Amino acid sequence: MFLHTVYFWFNEGVTDAQRDACIADCYEYLGKVPTVRHLWAGQPANTPRDVVDGSIGAGLTVVLDDRAAHDVYQQHDLHKQFIERNGDLWARVQVYDHVTDGTEGYA
Repeated sequence: MFLHTVYFWFNEGVTDAQRDACIADCYEYLGKVPTVRHLWAGQPANTPRDVVDGSIGAGLTVVLDDRAAHDVYQQHDLHKQFIERNGDLWARVQVYDHVTDGTEGYA
């Protein structure tokens, strides 16, 4: 499995409504890319601890089968449309990608 996690920091002055629309666009655009298995997007959970960076405006996690599926996702028109619709809202974007063998762990 390939996990693609994106954090967005919004420009000063971006409203809650604009943030919420960007989050909705994650589902509307990115969630419809054929190689996406699962997708979650939302605002910070507000869990203040020393190890938590709560400065983000929104987060996105996308689960794909593998690197090839990720590469299709990156080049897909819906991904490009999402960036075109929302890119002006972002002051910063940070991406973290990692792979796993797909084994699910439960506590």
